[in-house]
Formats: sequence, C-alpha cells, structure tokens
Amino acid sequence: MSKTICVIGALDSKGEEYAFLKAEIHKQGCDTLVVNTGVFDPAFEPDVSNQAVAEAGGTPLAKLVADRDRGAAMAVMAAGAEQIVKNLHEQGKIDAVVAMGGGGGTSVATRAMRALPVGFPKLMVSTVAAGDVSQYVGTSDITMMPSVVDVAGINRISRKIYANAAGAICGMAGVEAEEVDDKPLIAATMFGNTTTAINDAKAVLETIGYEVLVFHATGAGGRTMESLVEDGYITGVLDMTTTEWADELCGGVLTAGEHRLEAAAKNGIPQVVVPGCIDMCNFWARETVPEKYQNRLLYEWNPDITLMRTTPEETAQLGKIFAEKLNQATGSVIVYIPTEGVSEIDVEGQPFHSPEAMEAFIDALKADLRDDIEVVEVKTHINDPEFSEKTAHVLLDLLKG
Repeated sequence: MSKTICVIGALDSKGEEYAFLKAEIHKQGCDTLVVNTGVFDPAFEPDVSNQAVAEAGGTPLAKLVADRDRGAAMAVMAAGAEQIVKNLHEQGKIDAVVAMGGGGGTSVATRAMRALPVGFPKLMVSTVAAGDVSQYVGTSDITMMPSVVDVAGINRISRKIYANAAGAICGMAGVEAEEVDDKPLIAATMFGNTTTAINDAKAVLETIGYEVLVFHATGAGGRTMESLVEDGYITGVLDMTTTEWADELCGGVLTAGEHRLEAAAKNGIPQVVVPGCIDMCNFWARETVPEKYQNRLLYEWNPDITLMRTTPEETAQLGKIFAEKLNQATGSVIVYIPTEGVSEIDVEGQPFHSPEAMEAFIDALKADLRDDIEVVEVKTHINDPEFSEKTAHVLLDLLKG
C-alpha cells in the first residue's frame, strides 16, 4: 500500500518549491496530502486549505488577511496546522510529515510536528538547520535537514536538496520497525561521569525484565525524559544524573529548565533520585566560560567542554531546590546519596572532590524535605557497583509497591 506524506507549507510564497517537492515524492511512489499554511492565494490547490487551517487556529482567514499582521497570522496558522496534522495522524490518514522553510516556516511546521508521537517520521528542510534548533525540535524526534541555500525557488543546489528530502521522507515512511515484546519502561539519566553507574544499574533492571531508556543529561535529555514521563510512557525513574539543575542554577549550557525533577513527582511515578554530577556546571570551550567564573575551579573535560566546580553555597541551593521539587511527589520516592563522590572527578584525589559541598547539599535537602521522603547516605562513590546495584534494587522494590 502506498504511503501518504503530509506536506506542510505556505503555498503562496513557496509554491514552486512545494510543487517540486510534491512531484519528487510522487516519483518515489508515495502519495501526498498538502496542508497550506500560507495566508494568501496558493500557487496550486492543496488538500487542506488555508481557510481550514486558520479556522482550526481560532481566527477566520479573512481577518488575518485584513489585519496584515505577519506575526499574529503565523501564530494562528501554526496553531491550526498543529491541530489539523494531529487529527490526520489520529485518523490514520498520513504516514510521515515533511516541510521546508526559513525561520518562520520552520516555526510553523515544527509546531505541528511536535504534536506527533515519537517514532512518527518528521523531516524539516530549513535554512536554520545548521544552527541551534532546540527551540524547533523541543523534545521530539524531528529530523532537521539544512537547505544549504534559501528556500526561494528551484536551482541546481535546491533541486538536489529537495529531491533528497523526498527520498528521505518516503524512505522513513516505508520503514517498519521489528515488533518486540513490550516491556515496562524505566527512564535513567546518565553523563560521561556516571556511565559506569548507569551501566551496572541497567544490567540489574534488564535482568528482571524491564527495558531501560537512558537519557544523556545534556538539557535536551532531561527535558525529553520529563516529557515521556508526562505522556505516560514511563513506569519508573532512576534519576542518577541530576546535573542539569547545576546548569540551571549557575547559567551553564546544559540546563533542562526550571521544571526538571517535576514530572515523576507530579505523576506519581516511583523514582530513585541521586545528586549525580551536581558537582559540576557545564560550559563549552574554556574561552566561553563567563568572565565572572574565570577564577573558579575549572576542568577541561575535552577541548569543547569545560566543567566548573559548584561551591558549597551553590550545592546548598541545589539541596533546597531538590527538596522543593520532590515534596510535590504523589508516588514513592527515595533519595540515594553516595557520600564519597557524585562523579568521576569528585572522589578523593580528584580535582572536584569536596566533602564540604556534599555536606552542604545534604543538610539543605534534609532541612526542607518532607519527613516521609527517605534520604539514604551510602559511604561510597557513585560509580561503585555496590551503589548502582543498590539503587536499582531499591527502585524495583518501589515498583512492587
């Protein structure tokens, strides 16, 4: 059966490009379903009109045309496209989605794409794809393809790029993932500094029959994990690496935002929380470290990553934040603390070892944490197999109820 590719785009300004993309998709043996997100008359007849998109976004198209407010119109069309594409997916009418555009077109199309589930093929050909695309991708699995040249007509470069995009999205739509037995999902967080710990804990959990999804605690990883917990995919959480809160507090580059540590608590998901890597705040190369931190203890993890040691004052603040977040818990939660170090370089003899900072965190956490939430201190470091295996077994006990 032929696959149907949903094509999202403003056909008034990018009509030539979208007509070419549509034709290339058909060459690949796929059908198309075109959703017009432009405000003015389209270059060719779409399957879903801009009137329908505007109505779905909450404003009649005639008003958007009359107001001539580009920003407001794009916001309405983005909301409408999101609703329409979501409905098309729920009705089983589309097998993949693709779009092209500059910053504005990317913003509109990726909002619709983010409404679709993980695993559903999504491809955005964009002029901004070579830069920071976190605001467009969010916690989804959108594939970003650089357009190389502006999405403005067909030329010897864009012709090849758009043809590649057609081949890519049709190929993605045609992939059938192998069916496997569904196992309950455990979410775990990891950093290079806690890889050993997570690998040991993961082995324990998988032996019992759980599938472990490991998220790299780089900001996007933490946000994605929280999102999947919110969406009901996750049975339990082994939050071994909570370093993203250090970046949120100190202005590092790997923050997951102010809502990190909330999803499992609010949704009643059993969780074991460890202050993994709260000894460090992350920056890019050494020269990118803010001037105010130049005299702090810095460690070059590699040429592109510089770590800054958090102070006892900062870890105390983190203790208060952890308590505030975990106090929202409606399910089982236990905090496990390796008192001999929370990362590879926070152990005796290593540059970030600071018993004072750990003591400050523990004191602040206990001072504000609910009395019914247990805090377990283990006299070992985070990558000791004894510690990681213990946290895995504790999570298993919580899951049993």
